[in-house]
Amino acid sequence: MLRRKPTRLELKLDDIEEFESVRKELESRRKQRDEAEAAAGGEEAAAIGALGTEHKSREQLINDRIGYKPQPKASGRTAHFGTFEF
Repeated sequence: MLRRKPTRLELKLDDIEEFESVRKELESRRKQRDEAEAAAGGEEAAAIGALGTEHKSREQLINDRIGYKPQPKASGRTAHFGTFEF
């Protein structure tokens, strides 16, 4: 495999100015979104408290998301031999 010298990248003043403008724009968007979420979060908390919805554990949320429905394990002889009775 042929080796070549590393490519030299030069940072120009225009590039720095563009980066700063894009960064400021993203920060302003993030602040607006955070403020909107904070305002909506207070309203949602009041609505959830009023409705009395149940809170699921992290494990239950994951199981619901992937469609896993755990079946309870049966104990005793019937668990090993099905419905046969002795």
